[in-house]
Amino acid sequence: MTVKPPFFSILILFWQSEPYLQRCMQALQAQTFQDYEVILLNNGAKQAPDSAALDLIPDAKLKVVHSRTNLGFAGGNNLAAREACGEYLVLLNSDAFPEPNWLATLHQAAQAHPGHCFASRLLKAENSNYLDGEWNVYHASGLVWRKNHNQPAAKSASSPRLVMSACAAASAYPRAAFNLVGGFDEDFFAYTEDIDLDMRLQLAGYPFVYLPQAVVAHVGSGSTSYRSELSVYYGHRNLIWVFVKNMPGFLFYLLLPAHIFFNLLYLIAGFFIPSGKALLRGKRDALKGLPGMLKKRHFIQSRREITLFQFAKLLDWNPLSPLVKILARNPSTKDQND
Repeated sequence: MTVKPPFFSILILFWQSEPYLQRCMQALQAQTFQDYEVILLNNGAKQAPDSAALDLIPDAKLKVVHSRTNLGFAGGNNLAAREACGEYLVLLNSDAFPEPNWLATLHQAAQAHPGHCFASRLLKAENSNYLDGEWNVYHASGLVWRKNHNQPAAKSASSPRLVMSACAAASAYPRAAFNLVGGFDEDFFAYTEDIDLDMRLQLAGYPFVYLPQAVVAHVGSGSTSYRSELSVYYGHRNLIWVFVKNMPGFLFYLLLPAHIFFNLLYLIAGFFIPSGKALLRGKRDALKGLPGMLKKRHFIQSRREITLFQFAKLLDWNPLSPLVKILARNPSTKDQND
């Protein structure tokens, strides 16, 4: 007898997130839509996931996968995705707690918009009156940030809309599309790897829809600190790689001066901030990795399915936005990708 695969395969990485896993599993147990499986990857954690948390999900729905080493967010999710059989892959951080109708909202949207990917509305777990973010904004200069991060929840969009990128703390992708573009780029390891994946999906013809009714409470930085050396290094290294790989056609040459300008500002700042050494190492290693990224760019752009105009409409073109973001925080790309 053939067993029908679930509609959703929910991928959860476990690494230094023991305090949150049980609450995450409780939120999945409470979902009104139950046609899912959970792929839990122990991503090199020294401590095994708590059995009390695992017992909340029936054995028939749960598969626990172990990695001896930390594969990063990119490699960990790729490994978990290879174990999945659902029509849609749903990424959920272990420090993210969806409301009961979250999967039902994603399912309804997937039925209405086949071939689309979906972003959730993230609220701060410690205070639901504030947003953790709505979607990832990609500026024409190549800078990135999370829409309405730390803003009052009342400011959030009230209706679905097309966006560039979903925060991978709670997002959904057709599994066939994820596999078509090769999943996450494991050279990124962590930070902005979701933006890179989403831009490749956009270029391949898979749009993203933000769903304000798909609500998830998110702790953020549940396994790494907000401005750790790790986040600054990978965030600033990968920022350059995302632009080089994915900015299509003449937009790359048109916007490259702005990208260089803001990266130079970051380099200068790197000599004056506490995490400056990590920032400078990130920029150095980004340049070392450019030959490999240019090869990937050729492959990605040769298979582009959308027009430059369609892609350009998804960019933030406000010339003041990057300066506002840089002045509002220490030079770090971190608020878009906890």
